[in-house]
Amino acid sequence: MAETQIVWLRRDLRMADNPALYHAAQAGPVVAVYVLDDEAAGEYAYGGASRWWLHHSLESLRKSFGKHNAMIVLRRGDAVGQLCALAKEVGAETIHANRHYEPWWRRAQGRLGKKLDLQLYDANYLLPPGAVTTGAGDPYKIYTPFSKATIERFPPRDELPEPERLSSPGDWPASDRLEDWDLLPTRPDWAGGMRNFWDIGEAAAHERLGWWFDHVDDYDDARNLPSVDKTSRLSPHLHFGEISPVQIWHAMKCKRSQGWKTFEKELIWRDYAQNVICQFPSYPSQSYRDFDDSLWRDPVDGDAAEDLKAWQKGMTGYPIVDAGMRQLWQTGWMHNRVRMIAASFLIKHLLIDWRHGEKWFRDTLVDADYASNGTNWQWVAGTGVDSNMFVRIMAPLSQSEKFDAADYIRTYVPELASLSDGDIHDPPDEKRGDYPSKIIGHHEARERALASYREMKG
Repeated sequence: MAETQIVWLRRDLRMADNPALYHAAQAGPVVAVYVLDDEAAGEYAYGGASRWWLHHSLESLRKSFGKHNAMIVLRRGDAVGQLCALAKEVGAETIHANRHYEPWWRRAQGRLGKKLDLQLYDANYLLPPGAVTTGAGDPYKIYTPFSKATIERFPPRDELPEPERLSSPGDWPASDRLEDWDLLPTRPDWAGGMRNFWDIGEAAAHERLGWWFDHVDDYDDARNLPSVDKTSRLSPHLHFGEISPVQIWHAMKCKRSQGWKTFEKELIWRDYAQNVICQFPSYPSQSYRDFDDSLWRDPVDGDAAEDLKAWQKGMTGYPIVDAGMRQLWQTGWMHNRVRMIAASFLIKHLLIDWRHGEKWFRDTLVDADYASNGTNWQWVAGTGVDSNMFVRIMAPLSQSEKFDAADYIRTYVPELASLSDGDIHDPPDEKRGDYPSKIIGHHEARERALASYREMKG
């Protein structure tokens, strides 16, 4: 009988186009294992919203394995130690895994490769991070040339099918119960809005892809309109690996619309973010550009602390910002355009260090990706290797009107729902009712941010 093969699952919770699973299934009986290793990631361990998604994604994948008379073994603790122990239990010498690039996973892969035969595969990106380089062989730091070079390397690899069958070991090793991991909120259960907003799992990801195939052509025009919301909402499915970008690309490659070309570049941005953390592993916590701490107001206590809480709760007095922050709290997701507006408001209107925003999104987003979250926040802050300039300050009131966010505001800021389209973006004081006044005026905030920036630059 062939030797048992271990498949180490992480953010690749799918059956199809899963190279680690595919190759393991060809080699022998398969034991797939997911290890919940919070200590390795430290402060970047999954936040509350991501843990909620993880529970349901594992539950869905477990049912898919069950159709093959197979199971997913669940273990908790140090991933390397748990995998070595499991290999001894089932008599396995080889572990199959898809490469991950977060610094803690790179360290774990290095440790594990010294103890067992670790077979690593490229699975979760259009092209393997590090594969796209300049003519001199150096990694790109700037997105635009990276994007052009990536497109020149297309097509991506071919998709792999779901294994036709999974052979099982003679005896299944012990497994934790998913319910005992307490990934779901109970006291209180704050996930009702997310349950109503999302379907989770591989089948749901492909159903959403089918919907997106019919709507992607509108993306270039409609992507900035939160009231219309012609966005894919594939980001959490991609983050947890319920679908791969390669599958999306091949499904869409027949498209010729500008909408698809724009969306393709956003898939490439996802690859770009991984290339950034390969070069700068601490990028989500360390500014690339030297911004002195004197620029920021410290939100540990005082007015800045109250401003941070108001931003988190969606009570800043700026309807488009507050709608986005409340959508985030209710659904674990926020519209693309509104993410930029809300992030810019925290950084430049409130002068609060971008890392406080990165941390909040990390806990509340179901698609909170280590590389993408850090890269996006540094882009908005002007601190990144490739970023917007700090002195370019978004005007949330005019952005709201320009991108016709009235109905979006009515959905997430219901106390303003009765206002006209003319009033709702910047309600007059006499029409605000219980809705708060602006915590700072736009002109005042802009002048304060520019003055602080000039002072920092000396």
